[in-house]
Amino acid sequence: MNEKPAKLRLAPGLYVTATPIGNAGDISLRALDVLTRADLVLCEDTRVTAKLFAIHHIEARTAPYHDHNAAEMRPRILKRLEAGEAIALVSDAGTPLVSDPGLKLVREAIAAGHAVTTLPGASSVLAALTLAGLPTDRFFFAGFPAARQEARRKELAELAAIPATLVFLESANRLAASLADMVETLGPREAAVARELTKKFEEVRRGPLADLAAHYAASGPPRGEIVIVVGPPEKRAALCAHEIDAMLENALRRESLKDAVAEVVSMTGLPRREIYARALEIADAKD
Repeated sequence: MNEKPAKLRLAPGLYVTATPIGNAGDISLRALDVLTRADLVLCEDTRVTAKLFAIHHIEARTAPYHDHNAAEMRPRILKRLEAGEAIALVSDAGTPLVSDPGLKLVREAIAAGHAVTTLPGASSVLAALTLAGLPTDRFFFAGFPAARQEARRKELAELAAIPATLVFLESANRLAASLADMVETLGPREAAVARELTKKFEEVRRGPLADLAAHYAASGPPRGEIVIVVGPPEKRAALCAHEIDAMLENALRRESLKDAVAEVVSMTGLPRREIYARALEIADAKD
């Protein structure tokens, strides 16, 4: 009777492990090895991870680690690391910590002197960026925009001047609203909306930001996980103070001070603090 060889123990520490974002075949050989040999696998949702484990015939002990139980779980995990265990951390899809739980655990593990390593792999952010057809030499990942329009527009206005491609995650239900706000605050730019990446119905829709906003406003929420990629702002010639004042005065005749500032920041790419200070001076002079 042939017995299975005993698994070689992993070196103690925390293994931040990327998993596929859709296609189960996108897991790395190293990830399969570590997930098989880890003393414990921490999962954002054990049911989601169980499906991946079933496909790859992985038998491993799992435990949930998510936003709702993280504060309670971290001390227990740190004790296990102190005892010399090898613990893997996975999210439902992609790379942990990127808009997923895990940052506080990694920080506390490092602070306690435990080994922390990464097993890189799939990432919806990089996958969408490489498919968008937009500049990749500089990019800024902004995560999920705020759910409420006022906060979302404020966030977008602060990002408008960044000389890089912007990458966002977004839910299907808020996609049309977010795209419309991007048109208003970021101005005319090329963009792409990627969904269901690496899956059977993968789709990347590319075009001017305004056209994408109009499409999704008319078609309704699409299915699947969504990444929005927005090209960098166009390089503009330097504006003189008189030109900026004229733009502000025009905007202030039509909008509140806050909205006028956001409009001029979007049009000029200048720092919001600078435009806001000048807008206050113009408004005060008229009082």
